Amino acid sequence: MEQNIDAPLAERIRPKKLEDYISQQHLVGATGSLTQQISRGVIPSLIFWGPPGTGKTTLAEIISHESNRPFYILSAINSGVKDIRDVIEKAKKSNDIFSTKNPILFIDEIHRFSKSQQDSLLSAVERGIITLIGATTENPSFEVIPALLSRCQVYTLNPFGKEDLLQLLDRACKIDIILKTKKIDIQETEALLRISGGDGRKLLNAFELVINTFGDKDVVITNQKVLDVIQKNTVLYDKTGEQHYDIISAFIKSIRGGDPNAGVYWLARMIEGGEDVKFIARRLLILASEDIGLANPTALIMANNTFQAVTTIGYPESRIILSQCVIYLATSPKSNAAYSAINQAQQLVKETGDLSIPLHLRNAPTKLMKELGYGKEYMYSHNYPGNFVEQDYMPDEIKGSRLFEPGDNAREKEIKENLKKKWGNTYDY
Repeated sequence: MEQNIDAPLAERIRPKKLEDYISQQHLVGATGSLTQQISRGVIPSLIFWGPPGTGKTTLAEIISHESNRPFYILSAINSGVKDIRDVIEKAKKSNDIFSTKNPILFIDEIHRFSKSQQDSLLSAVERGIITLIGATTENPSFEVIPALLSRCQVYTLNPFGKEDLLQLLDRACKIDIILKTKKIDIQETEALLRISGGDGRKLLNAFELVINTFGDKDVVITNQKVLDVIQKNTVLYDKTGEQHYDIISAFIKSIRGGDPNAGVYWLARMIEGGEDVKFIARRLLILASEDIGLANPTALIMANNTFQAVTTIGYPESRIILSQCVIYLATSPKSNAAYSAINQAQQLVKETGDLSIPLHLRNAPTKLMKELGYGKEYMYSHNYPGNFVEQDYMPDEIKGSRLFEPGDNAREKEIKENLKKKWGNTYDY
């Protein structure tokens, strides 16, 4: 296997044949569905869904190689509708559309494509001009349009297990053009495995970094050496690592705390790190109800509109929309009353179980139910002044349980006064 010595280790030892592919035995084992499809030479359009570094790109290349098909590759990060159309035109010229050997178009990070970009693939996939293989780290049910998803088989790729990762290290030492010239003694692997987090590419990158740091012909790998090297070379932002969770935590806490400057700063950190805009927008949607809620109900509308907008637009313009939303949410009045109410309600349900529904609140579609008193004493609110009449809506065992506590902001103070007038005797507002 010819290797480019200037390429990273993960690229140098990328397998070209199915028999060299490590992990994902549920797909490529002896009875795996992909193994069977490749052997028959009939490859459907596919979506590979799995974490980074689990072999999605490699598997697509192997499928193309073993099925002897032309292979085109696009990245959703820097490709648009024009690029897709150019590839489709090339595919039309390269093969008869009725052939089972139609070209494969591999799209990395297909979840980053907007709806219009995904729409541009539909006709070519449906007519068999191309076989689409998309790779995504996001749930395709949410990120791939239904029309395209229905034309693809979705296969889930799992993080590499310990044995897979050890096998990957062993293979690298044996076949890599640079590593096989060195005497490498791997005495401990725990640190490498922990750093990898099931990501094969990350494991190989870390391994190569340690090897290059010591640089001698004889290299001894220990946990301490790995940690010493990696800690000095920590990346600024890792979408799947600890910093991912720490930065999103700082982001949410800044907005919750009413600091638009810090909110925009942490937003910029995520944008510069290549974070998925829809992940950011989803977190803003949650925050709009959890931390603002009834204090400013328009916040949820703003966050939802932001999610819809960035889903359509993508980077780089979506950064402006996200910035606007972050500033709006950070400067909105805050309340977690709705969040607290549902938490308390769920806890009450867990403690009290399935309490009987009061008879007057039950539905009475049949004569028997009416005879049993279902709905008999129910008072229809619209028949009373102000469209309100005081009656019991809770089961008897928990009657008067106050779950909603209005916050100390202008809007919820007004809500509290209204509740006090209506329910003061029942809930003691």
